[in-house]
Amino acid sequence: MPDWRMAWQTTDDLAAFDAAALDFLRAQPTQNTILLSIPSVLRERGLDAYGDGGPRFGWYEDANGAVSAAFVQTPPHPLLVSDLPDEAAARSLVEVLRASGRPLPGINGPQPVAEAVASAWCAETGAVAREGAKHRLYLLGELTWPAPLPAGTARVATEDDLDLLLAWFVDFAEEVGDPVINAERAVVDRLDYGGLTLWEVDGAPVSMAGITRLLEGGGIRVGPVYTPKALRGRGYAAAATAAVCETAFERGAREVSLFTDLANPTSNALYQRLGFRPLGDRVVFRFED
Repeated sequence: MPDWRMAWQTTDDLAAFDAAALDFLRAQPTQNTILLSIPSVLRERGLDAYGDGGPRFGWYEDANGAVSAAFVQTPPHPLLVSDLPDEAAARSLVEVLRASGRPLPGINGPQPVAEAVASAWCAETGAVAREGAKHRLYLLGELTWPAPLPAGTARVATEDDLDLLLAWFVDFAEEVGDPVINAERAVVDRLDYGGLTLWEVDGAPVSMAGITRLLEGGGIRVGPVYTPKALRGRGYAAAATAAVCETAFERGAREVSLFTDLANPTSNALYQRLGFRPLGDRVVFRFED
């Protein structure tokens, strides 16, 4: 048996990460949707897409050399990690991260994994873990359009909508407590592949819903979904979401997923009415000295 401390392999090379971990990640495209979508954006927009610090990547090899876990971090954001095979993988991950000498702002992972890594990190470093947002992962079964359907129609957003979309992206990020870095770049990237849909009433946009590119493994994730506060409660977000789900399937998605904030019962109920079914929860812990 190899030393468990050597089981994690890390790199700053996205191509090396793809070669080692991509097959593992795309075997479960919904459960690993974030770990697939972040590298997808980095390939399209460059390694500085999420901030100035260089990303780091890692994967966990078992005794036979098979990959059974992976992580991605794009500073200054918390490390994103997949499910882990056991507690030893969590402990060894902490050892590898500490040995790198690079700061770790936090951990974002499936709830039991995030809790195990946060506990091990704090025990080793003396840091304090502050629990942040909890999100529930949903997978779409059979799409059920809202009934009755609200007034309006859907259309794919264009560059003419840039100013509106920028304002809505910033408002959405502030509302969920996750400020977006370089909102214009994020919006333009979505526009490049038709990744934002607007619901309009009498020619005026009232809600937006986005989707990722088609990811490795055949998944597409919905988000963000945003309606200005003054226009909520009229069914616009549900209609926009249903529209982008249809678009996702038209673009070849085999699985369509999304995350909700567990603190928002309205959105959780809304997506279940559209046909989404819960798969599991993720939690973010941020570390403080």
